[in-house]
Parts: sequence; structure tokens; C-alpha cells
Amino acid sequence: MIVINWLAFVQVFLAALTAAVLVVGFYALGLRLLVRAGRAPVVAPVEFTDAITVISEKEARRAEKAAAKAAKRSPLTEAQKRVALIGAYVCFAVCAAAVVVGILLIVFNH
Repeated sequence: MIVINWLAFVQVFLAALTAAVLVVGFYALGLRLLVRAGRAPVVAPVEFTDAITVISEKEARRAEKAAAKAAKRSPLTEAQKRVALIGAYVCFAVCAAAVVVGILLIVFNH
């Protein structure tokens, strides 16, 4: 006969849900702060064999130009941009720490 510990199941579900919300939330906040700091991430186009959409070189240059223009228009002072950049790095560090702790819990908690 199989016995299911429903309390443990609920605990694992809530822990996974909480961790997912925190990691996604901190990552989104980090990206937002990175953009506010004037360092919008621009990804170079890559050719994939079965990609749905591929960005052309012209579109990539246009995106880089728009990011540079938005960075110039930022109403933040240099000190505020620096604080936003540090905040972005802290958010990314929290995401990385959460992932590492999750992996360590899986590996060493058996």
C-alpha cells in the first residue's frame, strides 16, 4: 500500500512556488534597474536553424541606437545611475544565490 505524505507534498509545492516567484521577481527587477542605469542589454542576432524570428543586422543596429538614445535621455543623475546599477547587480546575485542554494539542497539533502 502506498502512503502519501500530503503535508510534505504541500511544503515542497509552496517552497518551489515561492522560489520561482522570488527568482523571477528579482531577475525582472534587476533588468529594470539595469535599464534605468542606462545599460540596456542588447543581444546580437544569431542564426538558428529552426528559429521563428531572426533579427537582421539593421534591426540590431537600430536597437543599439535606440538603447544609446534612451540612456542619454535618462533623467537620473550619475549617482542615481550608479545606485541603480549596484541594485541590478545585487538582484542578479540574489537570483544566482537562490539557484545555488536550491542545487545544494537537492544534492546534499538526500
